[in-house]
Amino acid sequence: MVRALRVREWLDRLHPAGLLYSTYEHRLLAEIDPRRLPRHVAVLADGNRRWARLNAPGQPLVAGYRAGARKLREFVEWCDEAGIRVVTLWVLSTDNFGRTTDEEVEPLLEVIEQMVADLVDAGRWPVKPVGAFDLLPEATAERLRVADQETRHIEGMHINIAVSYGGRHELRDAVRSLLADHARRGTSIEQLARTLEIDEIAEHLYTSGQPDPDLIIRTSGEQRMSGFLMWQSAHSEFWFCDALWPDFRKVDFVRALRSYASRERRFGR
Repeated sequence: MVRALRVREWLDRLHPAGLLYSTYEHRLLAEIDPRRLPRHVAVLADGNRRWARLNAPGQPLVAGYRAGARKLREFVEWCDEAGIRVVTLWVLSTDNFGRTTDEEVEPLLEVIEQMVADLVDAGRWPVKPVGAFDLLPEATAERLRVADQETRHIEGMHINIAVSYGGRHELRDAVRSLLADHARRGTSIEQLARTLEIDEIAEHLYTSGQPDPDLIIRTSGEQRMSGFLMWQSAHSEFWFCDALWPDFRKVDFVRALRSYASRERRFGR
């Protein structure tokens, strides 16, 4: 079933309608002023399990995860082609551990590990997995750390992979890191309470040193953030799409960029 779907996708691209879409995508992208493109695009790739139930009935849900991983790989290419500097892909939430069985989490982790390995093997981008790794199996956490170490020297579009990620967990980890840093310096709690500034907290986030996301995309018709990049998204623009993630098309991505480019950003003013 899954192999047949992949063949069908390939044939669709050869169909005249598929060629027309490709031409349309290129024209839309060319019409966008590069100066108005986002520096950092983040995506909540939602709807993989629903896609599996609709498109691969009777198959394990991992069929949806694999389709979603293939689409994430395409998405990375689209972002690189558009000249995006930073991409953040949310692939596993800390909430998933509470509502997903071990039988579902294990194959999902295997798909994520393979996707990260494929991005590393491409040798084109620095790949930085981020999240609460203490919730992951140690073997998985170690593979993610190695991916970061092996690619951090590469110059290119920066890719964050949010694995076992939750906004509250990120803020917890940032506070822990900040307190530990000040403890090493000998700062008292009283001193810290008087002098702590917003930028100092930001320095301890998973995305420290990166621009905050300018554009956040969520698929599958959901219109909520679910704690994604809670701190960093204070002034982000949002674009919601009804398509389930594996059905998300390049033309949808280009339309999101065009929508972003047409907006007047006020940054809370």
